[in-house]
Amino acid sequence: MAKQDFWESPGSGRDVLKERSELSEIIRNWRNMAGEIEDNELLFEMAVEEQDESNLKEVQRKLKELQSKYGELELRQMLSDENDDRNAIVSINAGAGGTEAQDWTEMLLRMYLRWSERKNFKVEMIDLLEGEEAGIKNVTFTVSGPYANGMMKAESGVHRLVRISPFDASGRRHTSFAAVLVIPEVDDKIEIEIKQSDLRVDTYRASGAGGQHVNKTSSAVRLTHLPTGIVVQCQNEKSQHRNRDIALRILKARLYERERRAQQVKMQEAHDSLDEIAWGNQIRSYVMQPYRLVKDHRTNVEKGDVESVLDGELDDFIEAYLLASMSAREGGATIA
Repeated sequence: MAKQDFWESPGSGRDVLKERSELSEIIRNWRNMAGEIEDNELLFEMAVEEQDESNLKEVQRKLKELQSKYGELELRQMLSDENDDRNAIVSINAGAGGTEAQDWTEMLLRMYLRWSERKNFKVEMIDLLEGEEAGIKNVTFTVSGPYANGMMKAESGVHRLVRISPFDASGRRHTSFAAVLVIPEVDDKIEIEIKQSDLRVDTYRASGAGGQHVNKTSSAVRLTHLPTGIVVQCQNEKSQHRNRDIALRILKARLYERERRAQQVKMQEAHDSLDEIAWGNQIRSYVMQPYRLVKDHRTNVEKGDVESVLDGELDDFIEAYLLASMSAREGGATIA
C-alpha cells in the first residue's frame, strides 16, 4: 500500500485492502484470545490463593467462552482453500426410486434451508422441478455468506435415507438416494471464456408457481455447453435476460469446478496413498428404521437425533469433514 502506484489500479487496490483486512482480523482475534487466556490464568491463581468460590465460578464461565471462541477460530483455520470464502451453488438431484427419492430430495432441501437460516446465510432459488406426485426431482440454489462454499462443500456426495415409506400402504422399509453437488460461485476476478459457438440457448415457459407473467411467457432459459455437455437452466426470474445471466454465471462456475476437479484427480493419482483416502460416493446415511442414526462414512461421526440433523444441525459433520480434509492436505493428500 506504500507504493506510489498502488491507487492507480482501483480493482487490485480493493483486493489488497480486502486481504489486509482479513489478515488483520485473524491476527487481532488470536491476540485477543491470548490476552483473555492470560487474564483468566491470573484470575484463577488469585481465586486459588484467596479460596474465592465466586472467582472460581467466573473462571469456569470464562473458560467455556474461550473454548467456544477457540472452536470458531479453529473452524476458520480449516477454511483455507482458495474457494472457501466464495458463495456456494448447490444442486440436489433425486436418485432412482421415484416418489420416495423425490421426497428425500425435498427433505434435504429443507435441511439445508434450515442450516442456512441458523448461519444467517442468504439463499436464492435458481431452478426447481417438482415431482409428479410429491417431492422434488431436482433443485438448484445459491447460498451466500462468509465461507459458505467452504462449509457447504462438506455436503457434496450421495446421501442415503432408510425409513418406513409414507407412500407404501404395506408399511415396508425403503432406501432412497439423492446426490448433492456443491461448487463455488465464480466471481468477476476469474475469467472463464465461453465461445458463443459452443453454446446452445433454449427458452421455454417456466413451470410451477411464479405468477401469471412467469407462466405465460418464455422467460425460462436453458444453456447447453456443447463441448462438455453441461446443461444449466434458470426459471426463477420474470426476465428472460436475467435468467440467462444467472444461468451463464452457473455455467461458468460448473466449468471452473470441472477443471479444478480434473487437476485434483491428477494430483491424487500421483499420490501413493490415494486409495487410503478414497471414501467413496455415499458420504452419509440417515437411518430412521429399524434404529435411528445419522452416520458420516468419511469421518465416522454419528448422531442418534435424526430429527435435529434433518432440522439443520449439521455443524458436527461439517467440522469433522473439514478437520479430516485439513489433516489430509498436511499429509500431502486430499479427501474426497
